Amino acid sequence: MIFHSAFEYAYLWLPLIGFVVGFFGSLTGGGGGFIFIPLLTILFGVAPHVAIGSSLAATLPICLAGAYGHYKKKNLDLRIGLIFAAGGILGALVGAVITRFLTGRQLRIAFGIYSILIAITMYAGHRKDKKNTANGDGPKELTLASKYSRSTLYGLLSGIITATFGTSGTAPILAGLMSIRMPLKLVLGTSLVVVFVNTCSALGAHLLVGQVDLTLVLFLACGSIIGALLGPRLLANVKVEKAEGKVRVWYALGMVISGILMIVL
Repeated sequence: MIFHSAFEYAYLWLPLIGFVVGFFGSLTGGGGGFIFIPLLTILFGVAPHVAIGSSLAATLPICLAGAYGHYKKKNLDLRIGLIFAAGGILGALVGAVITRFLTGRQLRIAFGIYSILIAITMYAGHRKDKKNTANGDGPKELTLASKYSRSTLYGLLSGIITATFGTSGTAPILAGLMSIRMPLKLVLGTSLVVVFVNTCSALGAHLLVGQVDLTLVLFLACGSIIGALLGPRLLANVKVEKAEGKVRVWYALGMVISGILMIVL
C-alpha cells in the first residue's frame, strides 16, 4: 500500500541523509537500505514495516544513478550481475512472504542479529585475507561453473535479505562477488546492478503486502540521487585497493553498533 504521511520539520534532514547514503552507497556498491532503516525507526519513529517498504523505494534511485555512473567508468560486469540478479528475484519473493509472519519488534531483533553476524563474517574474512597475504598465498583460479554456481547461491541469499529486512542485501552480494575473484572496482559497479534488480523485486512484493510512505521516499531521494552520481566520479581517481581492508573493518564496526541499537532500543 502506498500513502503520504503528514509533513514534519524533522523530515528536512532527510535529503542530507539521502545525499550521504547515496554518495557512500555508490562508493561501496550498496544501495543504503541498511542505513535507512535504523535511522527511520530510531530517529524518526517510523514503524518497522513502513520503514522497510519505504527504504526499498528510496534505494532505487541510488542504485540506478550509481550503476549508471559505474557503467560510464566501465566498472561493471553485466553477465555476472544478471546471474546474481536471477537468484535475487526468487529470493526476494521468499523474503516478502517471511515479513508477513513477523511483528515489528521481531523484525528489529532479527535485523540486529543479521547485522552483527554479517559484521563478524566480514571481519573474519578480512583477517583471513591478511594472513594469506602475509604467507604469500595467492588466490586459486575458479572454473566457470564454480563462478556461476556461487553467483546464483549468493544472489538467492541477497534477495531473501533484501525483501525480509528492506536492506540492499549488499553484504552477501559483495561477499559473493569477491569470492569469485572479481577486481574490486568491478565488484562495486556490478553490486549496484544486482541491488537494483533485487530491490525492484522486493518492492513489488511489498507493495502487495507492506506499506510505502512516499513522503519519506521523496525527501530521501532528493539528496540520494545527487550523492549516487558523485560517488563513481570520485572512485575513478582513487586507488581503492589500498583502502579496502580499512573500509571493511570500519563498515563491520558500524554494522555491529547499528545491530546492537536495533536490538536494545
